[in-house]
Amino acid sequence: MSDLKYWLAFNYVNGIGPAKVQALLGAFGDLERAWQAGEGQLRDIGFDARAIDSLREARQKLDLDAYAAKVEASGARTLTWESADYPALLRQIPAAPPVLFVRGAFAPVDDWAVAIVGTRRLSAYGRLVTHDLATALARNGITIVSGLARGIDGVAHRAALEADGRTIAVMGCGIDRVYPPEHRDLAHAIVDGHGALVTDFPLGTEPSSVNFPARNRLISGLSLGVLVIEAGERSGALITARFALEQDRDVFAVPGNINSPVSVGTNRLIQQGAKLVTRIEDILEELNLRMVTEQQAAQAVLPDSAEEAALLSQLSSQPLHVDDLGRLTGMPSYLVSSTLTLMELKGMVQQVGAMNYVRLREPDVAYQADTPEE
Repeated sequence: MSDLKYWLAFNYVNGIGPAKVQALLGAFGDLERAWQAGEGQLRDIGFDARAIDSLREARQKLDLDAYAAKVEASGARTLTWESADYPALLRQIPAAPPVLFVRGAFAPVDDWAVAIVGTRRLSAYGRLVTHDLATALARNGITIVSGLARGIDGVAHRAALEADGRTIAVMGCGIDRVYPPEHRDLAHAIVDGHGALVTDFPLGTEPSSVNFPARNRLISGLSLGVLVIEAGERSGALITARFALEQDRDVFAVPGNINSPVSVGTNRLIQQGAKLVTRIEDILEELNLRMVTEQQAAQAVLPDSAEEAALLSQLSSQPLHVDDLGRLTGMPSYLVSSTLTLMELKGMVQQVGAMNYVRLREPDVAYQADTPEE
């Protein structure tokens, strides 16, 4: 991507988020021209004085080529809205981040992902439940998404790895940092073929409490649903649950001891309508997820044309309307409709009503659930 350094540049500028990047693209066509825009032009598209000052400062301070080289030297891949492998689930949320930094790699099976979040001060009960549910999800081919934090997050990531599953860690710092530092080995294990580290914060960003709510929004955005296991009354996991609802994702919660401070948040979520989880089937059935060996076989059907490949890259288990598919792929509506019809005949996709399509789910596939030993 010839203008990648300009995507990196605008990601670096404080106060320029998805809405402003979209405005820049709409006004100037590409970010290279937007980087050269005058202050009057920026005011015309709604930039306030603070955003203009931030951009002016970045233009004076930032060596674009040197910064792009530094990002590349970090070992991270950079994905933008224009990248074909930008995560399909994340692309669906309002104001998706324009730039992602990734170590490791996303995989097509990550379209079937569940986030597991909770307190850093977990109990023995919380540790056991997290390990068991994360293990069962991973054995069913579900990618585990979490935030690499101490407590529930770390247990969930490790359980997925131990089950030879995939896991994605979303960080509240730059991709060249690991926080907390004691999770450095865990981060390396995730990168080494089992998933990805991902962040939208610029290179060199230090971990800070103000970053974690934004991080939590990506955790829910990369997932079909969010499972909360032990959360206090003011836990950040509840922020993730709120983002999930805003993104039209399912929220699940494990009930806890009514006398335990770390169960106040989860029990309240259940009172407010979160799906109560006591076994892995509660999640699999609610999300219509099956054992993914068959799903992977369906997903591995090779597209016969560039149009099929483009549509397949956008589809997941979340229904997507043909108009949205046309917008995301740039294909005319007649071509979207005709291609989807052929793909449905091949068993690659399925219409689920009102011109909404999903990747095909294989019916009558048994769950893989752990059974207690006799």
